[in-house]
Amino acid sequence: MKLKMYARPNGTYGVRNRIAVIPTVACANHVAEQIAAAVENADAYCHPYGCDQLGRDLDLSFNCLKAMGTHPNNGAVLVLGLGCEEILPHDLYDAIKAEQPMTELLVMQEYGGSTASIERGIEICRAFEKELAKQERVDADLSNLTVGLECGGSDFSSGIASNPSLGEFTAKLCAAGGKAVFGETTELMGAEEILRGHAATPEVFDFIDQRIKAVEQVALDMHVDLRGTQPSPGNIEGGLSTIEEKSLGGVMKIGQEKIVDAIPFGAKATKPGVTYVDTPGNDLACSLGIACAGAQIIIFTTGRGTPMGFASSPVYKVTANAFIAGIMAENFDLDLSEIIEGDMTIRQGGEKLWKDILAVAEGKETVAERLGHREFSLYRVSPILT
Repeated sequence: MKLKMYARPNGTYGVRNRIAVIPTVACANHVAEQIAAAVENADAYCHPYGCDQLGRDLDLSFNCLKAMGTHPNNGAVLVLGLGCEEILPHDLYDAIKAEQPMTELLVMQEYGGSTASIERGIEICRAFEKELAKQERVDADLSNLTVGLECGGSDFSSGIASNPSLGEFTAKLCAAGGKAVFGETTELMGAEEILRGHAATPEVFDFIDQRIKAVEQVALDMHVDLRGTQPSPGNIEGGLSTIEEKSLGGVMKIGQEKIVDAIPFGAKATKPGVTYVDTPGNDLACSLGIACAGAQIIIFTTGRGTPMGFASSPVYKVTANAFIAGIMAENFDLDLSEIIEGDMTIRQGGEKLWKDILAVAEGKETVAERLGHREFSLYRVSPILT
């Protein structure tokens, strides 16, 4: 099956053709925001880091910013640096430029202050915009599509309607040779034996199992019992009683598919089929992890109503909670509450997802995009240094 997508120089294909304005440090955030606000097709990848980071933490931030610069949905990139940060602007520029030729660098301490840098950045991005307008979508095999599977603000409807429908979608995507990526390690606790059955190899399960144990140990070291303090108050109010119940519902996102690979945060999914990526349960951090894995689209199921989008990837919102679908109607692409009411099957829900996601891949805007939800942040793994 073919889709109309944007071909990239590094061999990937994008479902969008946007401009990424990537600050290397928090000090450059305001300038990045002002540049992106003046250019319709641009997004500012603002974050609170870039300094006071060492070792693996610094490497992770660098690699995630590089992954955003080379993300297939971005057709051009402006790397914006201050000039004295630990994420070196010239190094990030070189790393992105190697895969994305339409990349420019602007360093404030070399060019001028905020006003001059904003004016120059706008000039650069408007020139990008003219070039991107000349590009057209081309035929690309569906095997070039990677879709992120995520859930947040879960309730009773997530595990019995929304996520099983997503599982039906995942089966169709994998059968067509595409890739599906899921994470949320903290929300897999209690589903270990189910995951063992899904794992294509013992090594895949061992990696997942070790990551679950590692996250739980971090919490125990802080004198917190995750199995005793989860689900969250909102999850409980929504009808979930235990973390095991929440996790079993979350696993339904992958349906009956095998997990063919398991990768760390920041790595890219390379195998057709379902890949697990080790991400936190935090919605924004999870979105970053699965976008770094290559997801051009993220399907986000929620029972409580989570409006968040993501900078690099269109986020498609699904609920099966009729009350939330009514009160937050503008925030949802798909209402599957008819499944709960008995007027729609899970298979039909999966079919609706399939048709809509293919349309999104070829340009249909999601509601998060229309509302301007393009949130972004980095994920750090060490304490802030003083």
